[in-house]
Amino acid sequence: MDILWIDPFHGGSHAAVAAGYAARSSHRVHLLTLAQAGGWRWRMRGGAVTLARMARELQVSPDLIVTSDMLDLATFRALSGGQFRDVPVAIYFHENQLTYPLPPGRRRDLSFAWINYTSALAADAVIFNSAFHRRDFLAALPDLLGRFHDYQELETIPAITAKSYVLTPGIDLTSLDQPAPLRSAGEPPVILWNARWEYDKQPERFFRALEHVAAQGTRFRLIVAGEHIDPGAPEFRAARERWAARIVHWGYAPSRAAYAGLLQRADLVVSTAIQEFFGIAVLEALYCGCAPLLPNRLNYPDLLPPDLHATTLYGDAQLEAALLAALTWIHAHNRAYWRTFAEPYRWEVRSPQYDRFFGDLVAAVPKIQAE
Repeated sequence: MDILWIDPFHGGSHAAVAAGYAARSSHRVHLLTLAQAGGWRWRMRGGAVTLARMARELQVSPDLIVTSDMLDLATFRALSGGQFRDVPVAIYFHENQLTYPLPPGRRRDLSFAWINYTSALAADAVIFNSAFHRRDFLAALPDLLGRFHDYQELETIPAITAKSYVLTPGIDLTSLDQPAPLRSAGEPPVILWNARWEYDKQPERFFRALEHVAAQGTRFRLIVAGEHIDPGAPEFRAARERWAARIVHWGYAPSRAAYAGLLQRADLVVSTAIQEFFGIAVLEALYCGCAPLLPNRLNYPDLLPPDLHATTLYGDAQLEAALLAALTWIHAHNRAYWRTFAEPYRWEVRSPQYDRFFGDLVAAVPKIQAE
């Protein structure tokens, strides 16, 4: 069948999922995208108008439309309804604007949360990238709707819940395959930071923990490979100067192959995130053999089996102690052990599951509409 995949914010994990599936699906997946350079706020406000026009001009008659959470789906359906009136539409939530944590001092703009809500209402299927994300979004809806003095429409929440599903992302893990580097005996362990350098990933918390570890005289080296919006930011430069003697690599990797090489050199991947609706970067590190040290919150507990939680997950006040302990147990398992937890997310496994899900959705929606 033909699937029209609309991506108003085509970059990062949004682009990776859209393009990754399109390249591997047994269906014909047509990508209709806008660059993320326009900014997510403008994409949510205005992207539907432009994408509705672009969709009308396409020479494609899709059996299914899939879009991301950055699209105002109600507006899109209104503006393109004549052409796509009978085409089922699914919305894929990579994140949401009801619960995404805000920087200090910023108030939530509920207009974006409202777009997420009305888009979920307008969709035939609401898909989340994790079970945690599904629970998080649905639990936040009563507070959003309850803010209004009348016509709160709380009865719409069960309807959204009934058409909500979980479809975890596929990851291009094959591109990370390369021989692990030779290691010298007694070489200090390498700690990896491969998250964005932004407030929701809390890099300052990570570096405070490193100060504690260094004060104990514990040896380690450091790879900082996450994306940084402003490499000239004072706190970024200060951290680089502070840890210069321990740095193996600093800065965003210039290619997928270079990134894979960095993951292969690391021993322990650490997260301090306050926002993680899935966790692709952690799974990439696991695939390359890194042991994980992750917050006991968000989607992280679902990435690992419960018997590992006591050592791999930590509470906020426990990071320093957990990091010191992790540097003693990271070699208790070989690198292939950690790889097994990422394997289920490779596209070779996930793509057929996506194909079946979307095929079943197209078969089911007309029956639901006919009733």
